[in-house]
Amino acid sequence: MLSTLLLYAILSSSCHAAVATCDSCSHMHQYIAQPHQIFEQRSTRFWHFNEQSASWGELRLPHDLVSCIDGDCRVVASIQEASDGSQRTPLGHQSLPLRSRVSLTRMSEASVWVTGESGSIYERFWNGLRWVIAPHDLPVPAVSVFLVNQSILALSETSSLYQMQLSDDVQPFWVEFDHSVHGGVASGVVTDDKERIYLCTRSGLLLELVGVDPPRWESHGRPPGANVSAVSDGARVRPGLLLIVSAAGDLYEYDRASKPPWRKHVHRQATTRDTHTSLVSSSPACVVPGLVGARSVSLFLLSKKEGLIERRLHQRKWKWVVHGNPQGHILTSITCTTHDDSSPLLLLTTADGFVFHYQIHKPEGRPGSLIASIVYQHYYAKQLENFAENEEKWINHKHPPNAKVARGISGVELQAGRTIFPLDDGRLAELHLAGFGGEDLGPNAQISSRRKSLVKYVWSLLDAPESEGWNGEYCTEQRGPSNCIVGSKEETSEPSVSRWRKDFRTQESYLTPDGDASEKDYGVISEKLDKKLFRLRLMQGGKSFFLITESYMTFEYLDTESGWFWLRHEYATGVHSAVGNYNGSLFVVDEQGSLLIRERSSSDLAWINCTAMRKGRQVVGGPPWDGIPGQPIRAKIEDAIFFVSTTGRLLQFTVALRKFKWRDCKNPPGVKIANIVDQEGFRENVVFVVGRNGRLYQYNKVTQVWHQHYQSQHLVLSTSPGTATRPSAESLRGSLFMLSEGGGLVEYQWSPTDGWNWIEHGTPHTSVTLVGAPGPCFGGTQLFLIGSNGNVYLRYFNQQEWKWRHCGFPFLPNKGDQSKGEGEVVECVENDFGDSFHKNEDKLHGLDKFCDPRVSSARPIPFSEDSVIFELQDGQELQQAYAWPISGVRGLHNAWFMC
Repeated sequence: MLSTLLLYAILSSSCHAAVATCDSCSHMHQYIAQPHQIFEQRSTRFWHFNEQSASWGELRLPHDLVSCIDGDCRVVASIQEASDGSQRTPLGHQSLPLRSRVSLTRMSEASVWVTGESGSIYERFWNGLRWVIAPHDLPVPAVSVFLVNQSILALSETSSLYQMQLSDDVQPFWVEFDHSVHGGVASGVVTDDKERIYLCTRSGLLLELVGVDPPRWESHGRPPGANVSAVSDGARVRPGLLLIVSAAGDLYEYDRASKPPWRKHVHRQATTRDTHTSLVSSSPACVVPGLVGARSVSLFLLSKKEGLIERRLHQRKWKWVVHGNPQGHILTSITCTTHDDSSPLLLLTTADGFVFHYQIHKPEGRPGSLIASIVYQHYYAKQLENFAENEEKWINHKHPPNAKVARGISGVELQAGRTIFPLDDGRLAELHLAGFGGEDLGPNAQISSRRKSLVKYVWSLLDAPESEGWNGEYCTEQRGPSNCIVGSKEETSEPSVSRWRKDFRTQESYLTPDGDASEKDYGVISEKLDKKLFRLRLMQGGKSFFLITESYMTFEYLDTESGWFWLRHEYATGVHSAVGNYNGSLFVVDEQGSLLIRERSSSDLAWINCTAMRKGRQVVGGPPWDGIPGQPIRAKIEDAIFFVSTTGRLLQFTVALRKFKWRDCKNPPGVKIANIVDQEGFRENVVFVVGRNGRLYQYNKVTQVWHQHYQSQHLVLSTSPGTATRPSAESLRGSLFMLSEGGGLVEYQWSPTDGWNWIEHGTPHTSVTLVGAPGPCFGGTQLFLIGSNGNVYLRYFNQQEWKWRHCGFPFLPNKGDQSKGEGEVVECVENDFGDSFHKNEDKLHGLDKFCDPRVSSARPIPFSEDSVIFELQDGQELQQAYAWPISGVRGLHNAWFMC
């Protein structure tokens, strides 16, 4: 009997049209989305209608239900595979995406190897003083790591196997195995004794690596009529016995000593008589001995339909036992841990990022005879009944605050009572007994059984490296606490930020975006953004920059062998913003919101309309900078530029190797994006944005996860871009400079010791506010800004404190007396701002009425390592060159040059 058809994704406007033309459509109201209604799944089979082929097709589950209103598409519910009609996934539990590259491998109590979603490999190692991170990247993205026979192997995304070796100077490097004859490796498992590794190939074969130098392979074939998908158990149930899951989800055993070697385990469900097990192949099995007898063995697996199931071997007979799912959740992976000698511990992760502890009851006593064994089994069954009635089988450990556990990835037990899980956002988390785990505790702490029973489990967040978009720094070879081998204590000279206003309460900096966040009316974002923010764009340092005029004309100021000159770039429509520069190509936005590329092809110039490409969108803004001044730009095969759409969404446009491609990164729930604060300048793989509500958010390019940064209620940011500073590529410390809604300078600083901190620098004078957006920052300590009075200000760091300098604006004679290329030297002053204001006001008298030398609010750009380009309020462009002695900035002076 066919299940009830589910009609979804029907817009209210479509409903009105249907009602108007059909008198028998009154029953359709029950399928149309109504306010405050919750989707409830009542079936396990669903169909969708394909308009192109005019035919119905069955949905592959899980499947997201999407609602689109005025181009804003959101996932409102998810259809899941349910084990029976009574278990349904509620609306609030959305399935997380699968992280195909993520894995954890325990090498020892002091070492855990991780493959991240970026494809990088890193090791968390205890150096005797602290946990440090060491990189071990492959030439290509990796998906898993193995330790077998004291050799470290890594599996790449391209199905190649690598071995780590040491060079003559004891430096590790990877060597690829030649196994192309087998069609590539898909997955693998190492036996408990670390002596054998069994691998599954892409073609469905079971392989065994019997030698490393040189590599020697032994093929065990495949089950009759089936392909091997994963090895669930490697000789833990019985020596020489392998249990594998086929591509169809069936359980097989392989014993080369038996005839035939392959045997299928048939599971007949009592309710449906269905013999198909549908096991989850990505999750390894957990073996627990002695549950119902001294010689019994239980193999715990996951079934797509029935959740946790047990394959029990007792008295040479196999038996299926169904344990089910937690109410309202779907299990996706098993992690085997030890709690104490009498009670093994199963930790299971769900599709929506929760961790449950399934308490296995292991009764005491051992039968000594056949009659005693029968009595023992009866006693065990009675104990299970009492346990089910008196105790909760499923204990919900939930997940760390503002983070979900990765779907379908097993954790690793570091020690008894300490288990590490990968998170969906790219970090790690440790579930441990309170007071016996976390970032600051090494692996040598012993926990008594008495303390285990008294102390509850808690979560601790563990940072990941920058390759995953996080803040964990790599270890170094230098002597100190971060040494890769042995850590040693040393004094640090890093200044504390305690003298600045900050919130000393324990506060998680990374928050889950609040879908109910209040905002002002968006309107059309393009109408509310200041188009002056992207009027200037550097093309080549010291050689060329672009200018967009108020009349939407595009000019390039270019240095050639014959001198400097202006070059006009004409287009059919006016251009109002220059929003990016990549590999000599300029990205601009025209009056219609189309993204255009201006590039040189041989000796000609060409325009490319990116919005006209597949999935192209209209945009209003882009990244504020194309890199940090003074730091080289490294090209990567995944290079992309991010833009803000006219609907307030973040868009990713891939530009590497000219393989242009659009991707919709959406926006934080309930918040439209106003501008990009920084794109990968402060932190690789992270885009910082400011919402229309004045709050700071970030998008992780690797995991595609949004986070909101903690921000006090009184601090509201302006919707203009920011400036990122990072003194060196080796250190992750640095700052994001932004403006507040009231025109003050705000710094968001990161340091390894203090983490994230907000610092409010205020304004240079009580009568002046800052306008536009922060300008370029040189050396991480000199930041240029524009005041509401048209003056330029410098915020610089000297002698362990921040100071203001007033640089004024250029004095220009009447137009008839101007001499191009000659500049006025202006001494920047630290004190007596009031006196400098009067001097600047006196300069304005007697000038040409059409000449206004005050600086415009258009965002200035760096032109070279010691010069900045500003735009004047009368539309002219000025270059400010500055210099200071090596000892400090006390000798700073500025020279203005007209372009």
